[in-house]
Amino acid sequence: MNECMPILNTGLRGVDVASSKICDVKGKEGKLIYRGFLVQDLAKNAGFEEVAFLLLYERLPKKEELLGFSESLKQKRTIPENIYTILKALPPEISPMDVLQAATPLLMQNDSSAGKPGIENTLYSAENLISGMATITAAWDRIRNKREIVLPRHNLNHAANFLYMLTGKIPDPEIARFFDTGLVLHAEHSFNASTFTARQVASTRAHIYAAVSSAIGSLSGALHGGANVRVMQMLKQIGSTNNIDAYISNVLDSGDLIMGLGHAVYQTDDPRALILAPMSKKIGEMTGQPQWYELSKELEIKAKAAFKAKKQREIYCNVDFYSASLFYTMGIAMDLFSPVFAISRIAGWSAHVIEEQYAMAAPKPSLYRPGATYVGNYCGPDECVFVDLDNR
Repeated sequence: MNECMPILNTGLRGVDVASSKICDVKGKEGKLIYRGFLVQDLAKNAGFEEVAFLLLYERLPKKEELLGFSESLKQKRTIPENIYTILKALPPEISPMDVLQAATPLLMQNDSSAGKPGIENTLYSAENLISGMATITAAWDRIRNKREIVLPRHNLNHAANFLYMLTGKIPDPEIARFFDTGLVLHAEHSFNASTFTARQVASTRAHIYAAVSSAIGSLSGALHGGANVRVMQMLKQIGSTNNIDAYISNVLDSGDLIMGLGHAVYQTDDPRALILAPMSKKIGEMTGQPQWYELSKELEIKAKAAFKAKKQREIYCNVDFYSASLFYTMGIAMDLFSPVFAISRIAGWSAHVIEEQYAMAAPKPSLYRPGATYVGNYCGPDECVFVDLDNR
């Protein structure tokens, strides 16, 4: 037998693998920082385009720069016609995340910079991805529901245009503003699984379309994306505030999870949840669906108290707890929650791809190549003796 002790399979938690100027998550303090700015300040004062510029270009834009950047994104909303043709040929039951992962690399067709070296080329491609992924997501939802595709408009900002392409109606300004804030809050979160995936692929010097499509694949996994879907499923299962106590008791007794509570990094309430909660309340009131916020709020209060009583420690809200009811009451289909995450996080993914390939003053080795501790094989010794097929 191999005598070396196996390492703990921690999934690299607690291991710093690179340096970055993009994002800092201060778990103990409940702070999320994009390039030096608290996410609360950005959510209050900046729109998604401004935050995307900050992430990509390492500073807040001047007024004329923001106008130019926003116009550039608008021009890139129109995707190649053959992407629509391909989407129309797909079975409607295919997951929106799988469709987004498959279709995103096809955006290279209208990008003359695609695959060319140089930071300016990659920045152009990043803008193409930010705009094009939103169009693909909205178009697929229309196609799978046998509705006519709604082409993008150029007189709406990124958030409002996405809701317009999704519904065919210009959204209420406050709903559009809240959705815009939701995009800001989901735009970046340091080295989570999908971001690390994007950086790992980028470290091979693959182009940004390859890195982003791999990140989408990572996000599609049940342990990363889709948590707010499971929060909404939980809320529907509970159904009424009258059922909360029994639900919590059953979950804690069985050792299961209360979705939307707990986080791998934060040791206090996720700062994004604190921003999303009042928005969920307001949208619920506006749309005549206050029950989802009310159910969420009472579940939060009672679940935290029950968890502390049973486990003798605190548990906190994460971003998914209130984003579920927010997006749901906006009329966004539950299986679009992860694609919505992706069309926001593409700003952060792109920033990390650029940093991985171009931006760090003291670059790490050329590609990620972690080691692993070999712990043995089925035949016992370090090396097996080959036995021919007839004698096995």
